[in-house]
Amino acid sequence: MSGKWLRSGLRRDVCVVVASEGEPTAQECKAAVESRYDDRIDPKTFYGVLDALTDAGHLEKTVDGLHDRYELTVAGERALRDHYAWVRDRLDG
Repeated sequence: MSGKWLRSGLRRDVCVVVASEGEPTAQECKAAVESRYDDRIDPKTFYGVLDALTDAGHLEKTVDGLHDRYELTVAGERALRDHYAWVRDRLDG
């Protein structure tokens, strides 16, 4: 698992949204995370997170007309599930 992925709660939250929403657009993903925390995310920061996750192989980007859509890769799903298992074990322990 990539250490960089672990350093950012925003990266994990984006992966959770992508996993739960299917293939959301970047804007749908941003809106879902902002709604979760009831706070605005700077667009430069948010799109930097999408780029970092894509570059690291955790997300795959496809172009759909004017929008970029994202889905988890196998590596991204594995990292997310590993993190979920770790949190569950820590909270149940």
